Formats: sequence, structure tokens, C-alpha cells
Amino acid sequence: MNIVGETLATAIPGSVALLYPSLGELISERTGVTNLGTEGSMLSGALAGIAVTLATGNPVLGVLAAAVAGAACAAVHALAVVLRGANQLASGLVIWFLALGVTSVLGSPLNGKIVDPLPALRIPVLASIPGIGPALFDQNALVYAAYLLAPAIWLFLTYTRTGLALRATGERPAVVFAGGHNPTALRFSATTVGGALAGLGGAQLALGIVGNWANGMTNGYGFVAVAVVIFARWTPLGVVAGSYLFGVALALASVIQANGIGVNQYLLDSLPYAVTIIVLVLVSRFGRSNAPESQRDALSETV
Repeated sequence: MNIVGETLATAIPGSVALLYPSLGELISERTGVTNLGTEGSMLSGALAGIAVTLATGNPVLGVLAAAVAGAACAAVHALAVVLRGANQLASGLVIWFLALGVTSVLGSPLNGKIVDPLPALRIPVLASIPGIGPALFDQNALVYAAYLLAPAIWLFLTYTRTGLALRATGERPAVVFAGGHNPTALRFSATTVGGALAGLGGAQLALGIVGNWANGMTNGYGFVAVAVVIFARWTPLGVVAGSYLFGVALALASVIQANGIGVNQYLLDSLPYAVTIIVLVLVSRFGRSNAPESQRDALSETV
């Protein structure tokens, strides 16, 4: 495998771990709900995935458990914000702190226990494409699902009645209600589904890449996901680009470290986050913002 293929092979799994929570946050924010607890959903998903896989020996059940755990965290946020009118930022941060503490306590007995990572599923013919074939088409099932998820979400939001209503909920909830949809139910459902996707991102980290549990192992992916959605102008294509940019920067840091190049370790650790945010900020300066009106109001109040 050439250097491009090796970089892609390293970049894609990390990109997918960010793509899931980013797409989940996109769905949630389209209805007007920002979830800073995405990091907590990822942590909960990672722990649940490892715990269930260790208990059953079945990684498929582990992935399902990760989605359920992530959804449960997000449902608490939706309950507080959508049904009780709590402050979105405060609720999300509280859920993150709570998840960080609970997963650290419950996950302590699992530290050092190894599970087999999700098996790679090689796609014949496509995996034989020189250079990029093995990197793109010799991955686990979560990676392949991510390939399909972004276009599926775009089609859903653009061409389905429910998707259009979901988008309109972040703009004109009264119009959505007059059209026969329940904005409250849409917001609650979108936030919960977003949490489930964040849980799958945690599963990709724990089961697809690492193969074990470590306290705080998501390393801020959930917060990066929120930033990616904002700077990608709330578009699925922008979210995909931002997530894969992060993965490439992460792979670049790994290559630098593996080759013993004299760069400070803390600088290397921050490289993927810095590169992703800088590029997305520059890109976001061009073109029309697709932010829901509720998000534009929230951002202007924050600034």
C-alpha cells in the first residue's frame, strides 16, 4: 500500500467516529436544538458498546447498545430542553459532566480488558483498486454504513415531507404545526436520534478502532462535532467534508509521530482539531449560511 493508501486507511476510521455525531447534531440543530451533551452520548455509547460486547461476545449487540445509550443521554437533554424549556447550553454541559463521571466510575472495572475490534469486511473487486481500494473497501460495517448515511440524511431532509417539516421546525414551528406536524415531537425525536448517532460514533471509537475502554476516550470528539456542524453551514455535505478533513489531519499526526519527526507531542495531539476548525472557519466565510433561524438567534446572542 502506498503512502496515500496508508494515510487513507488511518484517516477513514477516525473520520467516521466524528461523522456519526456530526450528522446527529446536524439533525438536532435543524429543529433548533443544540446538544453540547453530544460528547456525553459518545462516552456512554463507547462504554455500553464495550460492556455489552464483553458480556455477550457479540459486537453487533455492542453496537446496538451503544446507540441506545447515546439516545438515552440525548433523551434526557430533550426532556429538559424541549419539554421543560431549560437552557440548551447549560443542559448539554450538565449531561456531559454527568456522563463523564458516570462512565468513569462504571467503566473502571473494564479498564485493560480487550475486545476484538469489529471485523473488516472486504468488498471484492473494489478493495483491489490500486492505492485507495483497501483503505475504502476493507473496513468494518460502521464505516460502510457511514458512506450511505450522509446521502440518506440529505435525501430525507430535502425530499421527504417529514424531513421538510423537521427543517421548518427550526425556522417556523407555528407553520409546521399548522401543516399537521407536532414541532415538539419533531424536536424530541431529532435530538434523540442525534444522540443515537453519537453513540454509534462512540462505538466506532471503542469497537471499530481501539478495542478497549479508557476513561474520557472520546477526547472532545463530541464538541468538535458541534463545531463542524456550525462551520459547515448546517449542510450534510459540509459535515462530511469537515469530518474527513479531521480524519486526514489525525492520520497526518500519526504519520509524523510514527516517523519520529521531532514535533512536540501536545502540538501533535492538537493538530487535527486546530486544522479542522481553521479550515472550516475559512470555508464558512464564503457562501450563504443555512443556519435555522433559531440557531442564528442563539449564535448572535452568544457572540
